[in-house]
Amino acid sequence: MTDFQTHPDRYRHWRLSFDGPVARLEMAVNPTQTFAPGYELKLNSYDLGVDIELADAVQRIRFEHPEVRVVSVGSALDRVFCAGANIRMLAASSHPFKVNFCKFTNETRLSIEDSSRHSGIRWVAGLNGTTAGGGYELALACDEIYLVDDGNSAVSLPEVPLLGVLPGTGGLTRLVDKRKVRRDHADLFSTLIEGVKARRAQQWNLIDGSWPRSSFAEKVAARARELAQDLPERKAARGIRLAPVAGRAEGNTLAYEYVTLQVEPEKRVATLTVHGPRSKQPRTGAEYEQAGDRAWALQAFRELDDALLQLRFGHETVGVVRVQTRGDADAVLAVEKDLLAQRQHWLVNEIVLHMARVLRRLDLTARSLFAIVDAESCFTGALFEAALACDRIYMLDDAAGKVQVAIGPLANGALPMSHGLTRLQCRFLANPAHAARLALEQPRYDARSADEHGLVSVLADDIDWADTVRMAIEERASLSPDALTGMEASLRFGGPETCDSKIFARLSAWQNWIFTRPNATGDEGALVSYGKPTKARFDWRRT
Repeated sequence: MTDFQTHPDRYRHWRLSFDGPVARLEMAVNPTQTFAPGYELKLNSYDLGVDIELADAVQRIRFEHPEVRVVSVGSALDRVFCAGANIRMLAASSHPFKVNFCKFTNETRLSIEDSSRHSGIRWVAGLNGTTAGGGYELALACDEIYLVDDGNSAVSLPEVPLLGVLPGTGGLTRLVDKRKVRRDHADLFSTLIEGVKARRAQQWNLIDGSWPRSSFAEKVAARARELAQDLPERKAARGIRLAPVAGRAEGNTLAYEYVTLQVEPEKRVATLTVHGPRSKQPRTGAEYEQAGDRAWALQAFRELDDALLQLRFGHETVGVVRVQTRGDADAVLAVEKDLLAQRQHWLVNEIVLHMARVLRRLDLTARSLFAIVDAESCFTGALFEAALACDRIYMLDDAAGKVQVAIGPLANGALPMSHGLTRLQCRFLANPAHAARLALEQPRYDARSADEHGLVSVLADDIDWADTVRMAIEERASLSPDALTGMEASLRFGGPETCDSKIFARLSAWQNWIFTRPNATGDEGALVSYGKPTKARFDWRRT
């Protein structure tokens, strides 16, 4: 079981400090404190453990330090910013771990951009030396990038010529979509092992500026302060403390307060259960500040987030996930209505943004997801969003019509998918007016009505219910996991693309495939041959 919980007091690779509206996040990777044995984290290269700390830092800045308006990202090492993902670690890792590692790093960097886009926090990267691969991809996630001009330091994405893989943490996509680098310049840049130094990097829009080494640290700090002065303050009395999310492992069950993950390894099936509120919940922004991380909307979704990560990294063979809910549907809707009404409050806004990020993590989970709506369900509001994130929704057709689902007020744009659409818009691409009407009306639907409105996939009555669900899951679990991963990823994100969705639907998909190819990870592949006296041997056929 991987521990995704940490705290700045226990960081081994980052230093986080605060000076009024400016936070300073310094990379100081301890070479010997690796996530797994067999390699060293030289030159600020990173592995999953380094990125877990980064994800924690981003989250804590948002929730614990609402006074922060600018984050300055730098390095504590002389003449080195970051050498990217550790190559020895990648070469030694299993294929599923490599893919899940890349996905986690992508989600972490997207959370940086999300904080800039929606929380008013700007990120400034000060590259004081070598910046390669994932190190430059981290910089690309920031709003502004500055490189030291010392005649030697450069930015680079050397994965294609050096390792036979891609800069898979969004590098290729952010070059052309985010920074609008010309295609020919991006092509040249991505095949130059040595990278590009300050003057040309600025000409190509790879960076925003440069300064000589003698004044670099001072200039970066000044730019962060200047930027902070130009940004509006977030009105907040104080931040809240984020305690660790604690799950209790008992056999194949991982239980939190509101979330349970039960795994049946022999069947390659898991059941993910989310419970609604069990007590009175905050209603105003001030009450949410007082409740802190114990408010259901924050705690339950933090637990769901951790459970999804445990599923990804700890249960590779699970192919099908039953998603179910338990609790009071009215209580879930009441929370959601109050969240929407108080959205202008900084903490309420952060909670809603966090819910959206967790639901996107669910969208991007490479498992078959079946929502099971039964007599005990409370699939309403944001929990019904979790159902809409699933590949299929099975609903019990009870004669009394007591089994119901309900769309909540946050469905109308507050919880977008990676490509910017709501899940209703994505579901009803052929009928956007219908999606808009459902989001506006927000009624409750029994099974027949939900089916008529296109909100469920399969109805079954009491007699057929258990067999229908069982056979569907058994059939799904028997299919090729590779084919299902490709099919699901292609079907889940209909409609337009954004930079975010391209990173996962296109770039990550290609990287996933490349990682299985002998040109990269075979006995004589480029990733495996790195650092050895022999050159990689390629199968030169294009497919």
